[in-house]
Amino acid sequence: MPEGHTLRKLADDLTSAFADSTVRVSSPQGRFEADATTLDGALLVAADSAGKHLFVEFAGERFLHVHLGLIGSFDVHTGVDEVPPPVGQVRVRIARPTAYADLRGATQCELIGLARRDEIIDRLGPDPLRPDADPGRAWRRIAKSHRPIGDLLMDQEVLAGVGNVYRAEVLFRHRMHPLRPGRTLRRGQLEAIWDDLVELMTEGVRTGRIDTVRPEHTPEAMGRAARKDDHGGEVYVYRRTGQPCLVCGTAVRTDVLVGRNLFWCPQCQRRFRSRAVGSAQVDRGTT
Repeated sequence: MPEGHTLRKLADDLTSAFADSTVRVSSPQGRFEADATTLDGALLVAADSAGKHLFVEFAGERFLHVHLGLIGSFDVHTGVDEVPPPVGQVRVRIARPTAYADLRGATQCELIGLARRDEIIDRLGPDPLRPDADPGRAWRRIAKSHRPIGDLLMDQEVLAGVGNVYRAEVLFRHRMHPLRPGRTLRRGQLEAIWDDLVELMTEGVRTGRIDTVRPEHTPEAMGRAARKDDHGGEVYVYRRTGQPCLVCGTAVRTDVLVGRNLFWCPQCQRRFRSRAVGSAQVDRGTT
C-alpha cells in the first residue's frame, strides 16, 4: 500500500498540473459517472493529502476523496500535445488541454463536502508531512498503550502516513524492537522517531522512493550491490529476511504482527525488558 510520501507527492503533482484551472472530469469506467458529471467544467483549486488520504478540491468546497488502497494508482501526465483516449479501467479522468490524470483501482473514490473532509482528517493521527501536525497527539496515545510500538506506528489514528517500510526502517534506525510496548517509551525517544520520520518522508516526497540507510551504509560506501526490489530504495531491514544486517552482520528476522510482516535485526534491536524499582520502571532495552 502506498505510504504517506506517495500521497503527498501525488497531491503536489496534481496541484502543479491542474491548480486554478477549469478541468474536464469524466469516468470512462462508469463507476463515478454521476459525480464526475457534477464536477465536469469546474475549477480545480488544489490537491492535498493527510496520511494515506488524498483530497482534490474543486470550487464550491467540493472534494474528490481518494484512498488508493493496495492496488490503486493515480497517474499524472503533463506537457502533452493531445489528451489520448483512456486505456483500461479508468475510474476518474481529470484533464485540460496539456495534461491529464487517470485514477484506477482505488479503494475509495467519493465526492464529499468540507465537513466530511474535516471529519476524515480529524480522526487521523498527526502526519509527519503536514505543517499543522502536532506530534504530542501521538505521544499521548502511545504513552498509555500496552500495544507494541510496531503496531502503534501503523495505526493511522495514532500516526498518519506511516506504512510497513517506514515502520521497519525508523525502528531500526532508533535500535528499537518492534514489540516494545508503547507505554515504555520515553517522550524523547518518540520525539526523535518523529523528527526522523519528518526528514525521511520529506526526502521520499522529493525523490519518489524510500531511502533510509545512512551515508556510511550505502552501496558505494560499503562496496556492496545495490538493492533490487520492486519497492526501490536502500533500506536496512525491510524485506531483507535472512540477509546480513548492514551494521552488525546478524541475519535479519521477520514475524507477523496484526497481519503485517515485521522486519528487524535481533542484535541491533534487542528485545526490551524492564524491571520495577519501587514505583518507577527502569529501561533496560536499547534506545
